[in-house]
Amino acid sequence: MTRGVHSLWMAQDGVDKIKAPHIEYDLLAPTLIVIGAAVLGIAIEAFLPRRHRYAVQVGLATLAMAGAFGAVIALAATGKGTDEAQTAAMGALAVDGPALFLQGVILLVGVLGVFTFAERRLDPVAHGNRVDSFAAEAAAVPGGKAEQAAVKAGFTTTEVFPLLLFATGGMLIFPAANDLLTLFIALEVFSLPLYLLCAVARRKRLMSQEAAVKYFLLGAFSSAFLLFGVALLYGYAGSVRYAEIADVVAGNPQKMTPALADTMGNDALLLIGGAMVLLGLLFKVGAVPFHMWTPDVYQGAPTPVTGFMAAATKVAAFGALLRLLYVVLPGMKWDWRPVMWGVAILTMVIGAILAITQTDVKRLLAYSSIAHAGFILAGVTAANEEGISSVLFYLAAYAFVTLGAFAVVTLVRDAGGEATHLSKWAGLGRRSPLVAAVFAVFLLAMAGIPLTSGFAGKFAVFKAAAEGGATPLVVVGVIASAIAAFFYVRVIVLMFFSEPRPEGPAVTVPSAFTVTAIAVGLAATLVLGVAPQYFLDLAGNAGVFVR
Repeated sequence: MTRGVHSLWMAQDGVDKIKAPHIEYDLLAPTLIVIGAAVLGIAIEAFLPRRHRYAVQVGLATLAMAGAFGAVIALAATGKGTDEAQTAAMGALAVDGPALFLQGVILLVGVLGVFTFAERRLDPVAHGNRVDSFAAEAAAVPGGKAEQAAVKAGFTTTEVFPLLLFATGGMLIFPAANDLLTLFIALEVFSLPLYLLCAVARRKRLMSQEAAVKYFLLGAFSSAFLLFGVALLYGYAGSVRYAEIADVVAGNPQKMTPALADTMGNDALLLIGGAMVLLGLLFKVGAVPFHMWTPDVYQGAPTPVTGFMAAATKVAAFGALLRLLYVVLPGMKWDWRPVMWGVAILTMVIGAILAITQTDVKRLLAYSSIAHAGFILAGVTAANEEGISSVLFYLAAYAFVTLGAFAVVTLVRDAGGEATHLSKWAGLGRRSPLVAAVFAVFLLAMAGIPLTSGFAGKFAVFKAAAEGGATPLVVVGVIASAIAAFFYVRVIVLMFFSEPRPEGPAVTVPSAFTVTAIAVGLAATLVLGVAPQYFLDLAGNAGVFVR
């Protein structure tokens, strides 16, 4: 008996040994840097004295994002985005043009997100201490004695910086995932920190916690649908690898087993599984009819979190959606294109129409983001190389406009904190012409006015959709853009052509952190609009997926 048990642990002749995985650490450097910094940030929270944590966490997060962005540039410079594209981590991740392009955008947004998180000059000094947008003690009951004591002691929730890093790390993996299990793990890695970040607003804590609960519950449902879809696709193809699923869909599997032969003809597994995975991804991009979480979460979350989430999550989720449709399901183009047409039309029209009825600037921007998801889906449905490159460009343009717009929202304040009701923005152009002008530029970019990045992005995706045979979709998109332009211009008119209220809000002078975030967003909006060709070419060169 002892000999038999011992033989289980000894390699026998003719028996394959378990091989250690081969990990290409250089190809995974951007993600490893960010995740490693996040783990180090948790250790800092545990061992460093409270008074030193803020400066160390801000510095660590900024250096990690910058270092990871440098690693992305280095990989692109060695041809990993074009001719030398390959898979890594035993095929679990793709290192190709779309992955590197989107990772670069996410990291730039992440740096600006760190800056908006670090802002501590907008709220009045409390008990001799500067405070930020986050709760003094997140675990304390809102309004309770523990929270009051934490505010009086000058505590700050510096854990938000490691959470931001973990979310960014998951977002880096999401568009590069090359199998369905990695896709699901990346989804959870970046979703769970966002659920927590939405709940830690310093002001209006109950609304913040309500937003987090809604986001968590609906996100859990979407994750369950996605995981169920993964199981069905595995049952259909006998694999979770993108390339192997695509081979089975095309009818030429590389590895034929008796079990696979029995299920290959069962298209129900393929159709239902693919639809469920798409549902999970469409929830993350905020597409109709999976958009209901967006306005409540955007309004209730701390505005720095809203800005980062609105920009970076859409970039990561659309990257994953592109890879799924163009790598896994290109053989089902005639099945998924009509569905995506319908989703894109509903998203554009409903997002634009409902935005007109909004009286809160954060909810208005939330419905604006829904409409933009529809515009981007128009490029996704093109099903050609121009569709990929146009979506990549639009995502880059949208990310900087959105983050800049939410950074401006943090500056307009009254006694209750951020003044987000539109009536309070009346006459802002007379109180603070510079801030109102910058916000107007962001709104014009969202409306797609020429010489802004929004116009170049919309022109690119509509052109790709038209060349892909989706002309009716383009017509609907142009009409939805005209509807959306109405509420953007309405806000501009309200700021510059209305009388300011005597008791109206004031524009707070921020620190260099927020100034930098707004300046970079403004510069990107103008540069991508005035001279977009270089960046369109860059997106075009990066628009080829590796299998």
